[in-house]
Amino acid sequence: MSGAPIEPIVGRYAHVPILDEACRVYFEEAGQGIPLVCLHTAGADSRQFRHLMCDEEITRDFRVLAFDLPWHGKSYPPQGWEGREYRLTTERYIATVLAFCDALELERPVVMGCSIGGRIVLQLAHAHGDRFRALVGLEAADFQAPWYDTDWLHRSDVHGGEVCAALISGLIAPQSPALHRHETLWQYMQGGPGVFKGDLYFYRVDGDLRGRLGGIDAERCPLHLLTGEYDFSCTPEDTLRTAQSIPGARVTIMKELGHFPMSENPARFRHYLLPVLGEILQSQP
Repeated sequence: MSGAPIEPIVGRYAHVPILDEACRVYFEEAGQGIPLVCLHTAGADSRQFRHLMCDEEITRDFRVLAFDLPWHGKSYPPQGWEGREYRLTTERYIATVLAFCDALELERPVVMGCSIGGRIVLQLAHAHGDRFRALVGLEAADFQAPWYDTDWLHRSDVHGGEVCAALISGLIAPQSPALHRHETLWQYMQGGPGVFKGDLYFYRVDGDLRGRLGGIDAERCPLHLLTGEYDFSCTPEDTLRTAQSIPGARVTIMKELGHFPMSENPARFRHYLLPVLGEILQSQP
């Protein structure tokens, strides 16, 4: 009798100091080669990238790593969390990404982030581009006008997880398979109290990058921006507008995809991602 199929994903914890706080950060990885660090969306966790880690065409040349931000998924909040409101800031987000890469001793990794992860990729390109081999922003722009009321995301009279899932459900493209659509929604239903709202503080308030992206060298550190045509949070127009201020940025508008390409329709997403990874692979020294 044959055994049960086992996926190649391995999960571990790393003790990472972030802004003088000791954080126990959960991450998963698969593959070998160039490190590819993946940043999940607001209120979600690293499970969004599980399909990439099971794609042998990707993991043959890339060591894919995805971690849960503190407060998310299997990463607990730092000690003393009960005495403060969670708010993700630009400073903390950058420090977290850099600290994770340092803790795992990743040499010039590629970083790919989606939504808030795509926004921080732009800031990484601006302030720390020399540390990375390439940067990939999914659903990334310097700013998006808010279209939601965050007060609904942390109330005692509603189920916070169901409200989070309801909020983002329309951002998934209609062509996305039902299985992957509901996997994406389930992750949002499981977020900690107030975590989605705290992430959106960065997205709505602290992470406004309009007029602040000058000086990005997209030749030294290639910057790829991929946005789904059905994304009405970060619209294709938002991404194209942002790219106009970044000489050399490469933009792709992905057909039949929404705001969560890697989890809502992984088969369709890989059609767009593989050429980008191939270009990165060919350009390595």
